[in-house]
Amino acid sequence: MKRAVITGATSGIGAEIARLLLAANGMTVDLVGRSQGRLEQARQRILGTHPAADLRLVRADLSLLSEVRALADQAADNPPDVVISCAAVIAEIRDVTSEGLQRTLVTNHLAPYLLMRSLVKPIGDRAARFIVVGASPTALARTPVNLDDLDCHTGRGLGPLPSARPFAAYGRTKNMNAMFVYALADRLADSQIKVNGVHPGIISGTGLARDARGSLRVFSSLVAPFMPGVDAGADSPAWLATSPEVAGVTGKFFVKRKQVPTAPHTTDKARCDRLWDESARLVGLSVSAGR
Repeated sequence: MKRAVITGATSGIGAEIARLLLAANGMTVDLVGRSQGRLEQARQRILGTHPAADLRLVRADLSLLSEVRALADQAADNPPDVVISCAAVIAEIRDVTSEGLQRTLVTNHLAPYLLMRSLVKPIGDRAARFIVVGASPTALARTPVNLDDLDCHTGRGLGPLPSARPFAAYGRTKNMNAMFVYALADRLADSQIKVNGVHPGIISGTGLARDARGSLRVFSSLVAPFMPGVDAGADSPAWLATSPEVAGVTGKFFVKRKQVPTAPHTTDKARCDRLWDESARLVGLSVSAGR
């Protein structure tokens, strides 16, 4: 039986992928979340509609690299066929973890970088699919990653409204997701591991704006009633994880099951390589992809 690991699986798109698609397709699904209580609740919701679903609960705080490493070690014991990175936060710029890293940067970018890179060697020559849930390529085209300020410590280029700066920093990490997809796919071009990115759409019920303040909170509350639900957002990521149509596709970015381009600043090889190298330094890996 094939096995999938889904981060951010206690709510929102991650939980919906497991509940509606992967679990229904007969896969063993590892639900990864930071709250044991919410993991239990997610399992009960899934079993309510798919009583035979084979689920494992894995508690891990993806804002801490030590817990990401432990997650990777656990997953390596029985290497997965699918890894889907859904976990994401919008944290204050000054929100630094106990490991000294900015929480948004770690959760949204460094965690999938470390997890997926750590699983390359255990997976070996087997076929596998890595999917990174990103954000709108169109919306993010004007927010390039500042490679000299990955954690947005200086605040340069984040806009004049303090309440909106966490969202701008989040946007940069979502551009990092696309850059990581291209860089990892390039390094694994001779392997059976396929790496793709996907924008699930502007979706309500993700919980991303729960800690928003000021203008961002007002905006989120106004548009939420008009946005589609998490079932729509789960469609493209789960399709990438399971469809034979994309079994051989790698290094691409998708919106509504269609391949789309992302901004030139996310595809520039020199920029992608620099982000790769700096990310490796931050997580304590070599620059080699592990093969």
